Amino acid sequence: FCLMAVPGKVAAFHLPPLPTVGEIIKLFRLKAQKQLSQNFLLNLRLTDKIVKQAGNLKNAHVCEVGPGPGGITRSILSAGVEQLLLIEKDARFLPGLQMLSEAAPGKVHIVHGDILTYKMEKAFPKHLKRNWEDEPPDIHIIGNLPFSVSTPLIIKWLENVSRKDGPFIYGRTQMTLTFQKEVGERLTANPGGKQRSRLSVMSQYLCTVENCFVIPGEAFVPKPEVDVAVVHFTPLVQPKIEQPFELVEKVVRSVFQFRRKYCFRGIETLFPESGRLKRTEQLMMTADVDPTLRPFQLSMSQFRNLCNTYRKMCDEDPGLFVYNYREELRQKKKKRNSLKRTNQPVHAEEENQL
Repeated sequence: FCLMAVPGKVAAFHLPPLPTVGEIIKLFRLKAQKQLSQNFLLNLRLTDKIVKQAGNLKNAHVCEVGPGPGGITRSILSAGVEQLLLIEKDARFLPGLQMLSEAAPGKVHIVHGDILTYKMEKAFPKHLKRNWEDEPPDIHIIGNLPFSVSTPLIIKWLENVSRKDGPFIYGRTQMTLTFQKEVGERLTANPGGKQRSRLSVMSQYLCTVENCFVIPGEAFVPKPEVDVAVVHFTPLVQPKIEQPFELVEKVVRSVFQFRRKYCFRGIETLFPESGRLKRTEQLMMTADVDPTLRPFQLSMSQFRNLCNTYRKMCDEDPGLFVYNYREELRQKKKKRNSLKRTNQPVHAEEENQL
C-alpha cells in the first residue's frame, strides 16, 4: 500500500493496484446465491457514491455488513477510515476480503458471522463513546444488504436505538444501508402517502430517515427485479414517542393490520372481545383520534397520543399488554372445530368473527 506524504497535509490512503471486483468474482468462482438474495455491485463510481452518503469517514470506525466481493469495502478504505470491521456470513467471500485486508495492513478486521446475531456492543473502542445528546460518534454502519434480511435487521437496529444498546451503546451511530426501492419509500413515507406503513412510523419516531438516491437494478449482478434505494439513518436525540419499543410496535402493528379500513378497526385488536368496543372508543376519544381516518393518514403526534393512552390503560389493567388478538382467534377456531366434530351448533356471531 502507499501513503503519499505531503508537507503540511494529512497523508491520504491509497489502495495498491488490485484485481477488479469482477476479476475477484472470477478468480474465486463466486456466484450470487438466489436463496440468500445476493446481488453484487461492481460499479466503483456507485460504491463511492453510497459511501459518500455516510458523510466524512476520515479516521472514522466503520462496520460494513455483508461486504461480499468487496466493492463498497474498497470505497470505504479509499475514504481514509481508521478501522474497518467486515461482517460476512458467506465463507466463499472471505479469501477475496482477506486480499483487501492485506492491501490495507492494520485497518481491516474480518468476522465470519451473521449480523443478526453478532454482538456489536464490543465492536468498537470505548474511547469513541459519546453521550446521546452529543453529536453522533465517529462510527458508521454501511451495507448493501440482502433483501431477505434488510427489514428484520432494520427493525432489530431500531429496537437497539430505542434501548441505546447494540451499536448505539456508543451514542447516535449513523447507518447508510440499501433496501428494495419500495422498502426505501416506505421508510421515508409521510402521513397520507400511499407507501406510509408500519415501517415508516417505527423508523421515523426514532430516527431522521433520508432516502438518498436510487440505484437501477441493472447496476447489479445478477440484476434484481427491482431498483435499490440507499437510505441514511441518524438516531434522534429525543424519540417522537417516549414509550417502550414493544408497546409502540404493538400499537402501530395493530393500526396497520387492516390498512384499507378505518383505523379503529385495527385498534380494536388491542383489546379482548369482552369490552372491546367500549375500550376502543375510550382509547380513541382520550387520544383525540378520528376513528374514520385510514391508518396511513395518521400523523406521528396521533400515534404518540394512541401509544400514551394505551400505556395508561395497560398500567390500569396489567394483563392488557399481553393480550394477543391472533391467539384469541386461534382459540376460537379450535373451539369451533371441536364443536363441529361433536356436531354441536356454532353460533352465527362466532362464525362471522372467524
